Amino acid sequence: MVACAVLFAACGSSPSNLASEQGDEPSTTLSPATTEVAATDVTTTDVSTTSIRGTTAPTTTAPTTTAPATAVPAPAVPNNDETAPPPSTSTASTLDVSPPSSALVPAAPTTAVTSSSASPTPSTPATETTTTETNTPAVSSTQATPTAQFGAEIFTVSGPIAARLEHSWREGCPVPLSDLRLITLNHWDFQGNVASGELIVHHDHADDMVQVFSRLFDAEFPIERMELVDNFLGDDDLSMAANNTSAFNCREIASRPGTWSTHAFGAAVDINPVQNPYATLSGDVVLPPEGAPFVDRSVRVVGGIYSGDAVTSAFADVGWGWGGDWNSVKDWQHFSATGG
Repeated sequence: MVACAVLFAACGSSPSNLASEQGDEPSTTLSPATTEVAATDVTTTDVSTTSIRGTTAPTTTAPTTTAPATAVPAPAVPNNDETAPPPSTSTASTLDVSPPSSALVPAAPTTAVTSSSASPTPSTPATETTTTETNTPAVSSTQATPTAQFGAEIFTVSGPIAARLEHSWREGCPVPLSDLRLITLNHWDFQGNVASGELIVHHDHADDMVQVFSRLFDAEFPIERMELVDNFLGDDDLSMAANNTSAFNCREIASRPGTWSTHAFGAAVDINPVQNPYATLSGDVVLPPEGAPFVDRSVRVVGGIYSGDAVTSAFADVGWGWGGDWNSVKDWQHFSATGG
């Protein structure tokens, strides 16, 4: 796995009131970097030795007597549209949570990373190329056409990207926008197709998250959907009910007003919340409520996360803790850099 280097940029210092996501887990303060630089300055990892398995057939000159070649049909692009989550009483009665109809052109990426995890289709022999950094990634009116290999890009959060965070970030949040990074990456969905997803994390953790999700891709671990929480008006309940995998959200801990969640620092990720709910030990509180059938962890399900599996191992290897290891409550969807 090729590591992605990212811009270490910040302004100010984080408050000292970062606490764990539940009552008696140890509180840990996450201190963002304190050196301020322009958000558009980027540092790029040398990825010249990384190979990508392409799908373009080599050019062949046919003899003049050969019959016309048969066209190879292009592979079908899977439909990754998802069902919108039900509205909550705390938001508007109608909410469009489908992926944006058109992508915005982001600022220059800090890194581009790809790694092979599947063989090319038999009808199109692969050619080997080297990775190159692009300043203006291709943008289409729909999600990027998925490929049968892992790929990820990291972007600074400024300009059009910053404008997309109208619900998840505001003045007074414990980290500035310049400290955040947008990661676009491939993942397997519940139908066994490769889909395109997005996460926002702190720049300190961007490379680690690319490493983790590359391993999850290689393990073919399915993720139902991965969208910015802004697609759900920044409402964590709506995002969880839609089984959305998300990271940054400038919010407090629901049960502890005035205490920032680790998500507010871009240092936490929630994965498949329905199959991996938050639950009290008594089982009287389950979030999201749709996750109640999955509280029994002795029954393994598609998209579930379990002790010692590929997901917990990948996060443990980058030093992130798991809410499934907590003692007073269980938060099987939750991973964080602080363990809280």
